[in-house]
Amino acid sequence: MPALPVLTSPRLDLPGVRHAFFTRRGGASQGIYDSLNVGVGSRDDPDAVAENRRRAAAHLGGTLVTAYQVHSATAFAVAGPWTDGPGEGDAVVTATPGVVCGALAADCAPILLADPQARVVGAAHAGWKGALTGVAESALDRMEALGARRDRIVAVVGPCIGPDSYEVGLEYEARFVEVEADYARFFSPGATADKRQFDLPGFVLARLRAAGVEACEWIGRDTCAEPDLFFSNRRAFKTGEPDYGRLLSAIVLEA
Repeated sequence: MPALPVLTSPRLDLPGVRHAFFTRRGGASQGIYDSLNVGVGSRDDPDAVAENRRRAAAHLGGTLVTAYQVHSATAFAVAGPWTDGPGEGDAVVTATPGVVCGALAADCAPILLADPQARVVGAAHAGWKGALTGVAESALDRMEALGARRDRIVAVVGPCIGPDSYEVGLEYEARFVEVEADYARFFSPGATADKRQFDLPGFVLARLRAAGVEACEWIGRDTCAEPDLFFSNRRAFKTGEPDYGRLLSAIVLEA
């Protein structure tokens, strides 16, 4: 089988680390899930989803571990596959070679993190709620507990909904400004006076930098605007589709 088409970041081209931002291409799913849908929470054929996850894990040469994502700030340190089913949370980190840390998304921001010197990697899923309540910071805390240092950690935000696609209401902006007035800078005027455009990747990067991670960037790909490459919750809603696939972003330590 040919290699899966993936996106990568030069920042994560690090010794002993492999990573991939998988697209929707190269999988076994059909219809609206065409074709690399890795979301077990979707209404796709479970066998197709399992095969897609197997292909992604094989691409990176390890065992895929993802959390049961609930838009939280909870992060887990893992050393292998779950023994009693995936934990409810939104980030997984590891210091164990061959454990592929993955984050699922379909507009939310996936974050891949690595400290190649300490040999610690992680993946986080940051929707607006997780980003605001601190999922990136929780992942950093877990990485530090395994020996990583924030001044060495590299973080890359993968394909997610871009600021031109993310229209929200005024009440949405108010939630952020209530936490910190400066967060207003991530909102720009929308098409009408009661709408705003939210810069999710910019917000996630700002939180990472504020937490001590200077080496960070967004890969610059908008899931909502590129239907041939990415699944998108918002696009599916706008087009009236009954469900949508989930993308995978993942990272692993080589043995």
